[in-house]
Amino acid sequence: MDRRLFLGGAMALAGAAKASAASAASLSLADAAKLAWLYGLPLIEVAEVRRRTLALGPPNRLHHQRDLTTPATQKVTSPNNDTLYSRGFLELSRGPVTLTLPATGERYFSVALMDMFTNNFAVLGTRTTGPEGGRFTIAGPSGPAPAGAVRAPSNWVFVLGRTLVDGPQDIDQARTVQDRLLLDAPPGPAPTPATPPARTAPWRDYFAGLGALLAETIPPATDAGFFHAVRALGLTPKGFSPPAFSPAQEAEIASGVAQATALASLPNGGTYEAGGWTYPQSNLGTFEQDYLFRGQIALTGLFALPLAEAMYTRSVGDGGQGLFRGDRYRLTFPQGQLLPVDGFWSLTVYRAMPDGQFFFAPNPIDRWSIGDRTPGLTYNKDGSLDLWISREDPGAERRSNWLPTPQGPFMLSLRAFMPRASLLTGQYRAPPVIALP
Repeated sequence: MDRRLFLGGAMALAGAAKASAASAASLSLADAAKLAWLYGLPLIEVAEVRRRTLALGPPNRLHHQRDLTTPATQKVTSPNNDTLYSRGFLELSRGPVTLTLPATGERYFSVALMDMFTNNFAVLGTRTTGPEGGRFTIAGPSGPAPAGAVRAPSNWVFVLGRTLVDGPQDIDQARTVQDRLLLDAPPGPAPTPATPPARTAPWRDYFAGLGALLAETIPPATDAGFFHAVRALGLTPKGFSPPAFSPAQEAEIASGVAQATALASLPNGGTYEAGGWTYPQSNLGTFEQDYLFRGQIALTGLFALPLAEAMYTRSVGDGGQGLFRGDRYRLTFPQGQLLPVDGFWSLTVYRAMPDGQFFFAPNPIDRWSIGDRTPGLTYNKDGSLDLWISREDPGAERRSNWLPTPQGPFMLSLRAFMPRASLLTGQYRAPPVIALP
């Protein structure tokens, strides 16, 4: 898809939001279907993760990933290869739960609390609550809770912990940190959650499944304008009850859904370009009514953190669409110009999938990211750092700084955890990736 189509779709969705806010007439069926499909995509993606997670055990239980993610263990698009994940779903209808964070010292550690729409309503850990750990009460949107409790916007909450691993020798210590992350919850059975439809389901099944998810997860009041705008579809906060559509109207709805799927899969959706990299919008991870950006991130970077916690930057690629297709590249950081962070940074490579998602691919040295903790990095005499990004081994002198790339198109992502102000404000920009002959 070219940039004109992206901008046209984005402008249409922005216009839809303005129209709904002004209580104007409903959108066309095509535009309503496009907007509604994107609106529901995060909820459906999170519900699918919930389905897989609850297959491992009941809610209010944490599941620890004990090794760094590899091609054999990846489950969610754009995983990182820097931290151990701890994940689970809270169900708060029976009362608040208590989350105990361990003392972590200088190790980066965070626990993100997200609603079913992928908004981070709290991030606990190194940046916000400090290195000493502590006990935190998480309560649902209603009912009694102690003073100082973190109120969740809905009873279902996704918990995602990240524990930094500082090299292979550190894995056991990182696991010990995970073991000290504890969750206490009231006893009793949880309600049976709604089953999500497939992202690729026919539009009737998709919206019916979305309606069931909306019935169990009350949308925020600030989404009332959206439901007004798409009311002709029969989608409401309480479910999906469509009117009788003519064949022409059904074709119009299908057309809108097709446009939405194309918009969601854009590699550089919701970003702006600067110096060869695309930087995310400031509302990453706390999307509010930006349904287009939220849907794109649900497909290409599910469970992204807010920018204050982590800056996810992707390269523009060969043709400006976010993907590389060549064989050899170099990324050079001049002396003193590595990413400014108080946490850590890494460069990760992903194979681009046909559906717009990104995953690790096998390579001969089992390296999918390279960064400030990579052992043996070699700096140039002038203090600069060259990273060699290629399918073939660049040779003995460069191998320590080699990031292998897969066959076919791929994407590069720079992650900066706990970015400093110069990165957040744009004063610092990463150097571009250079194609080599």
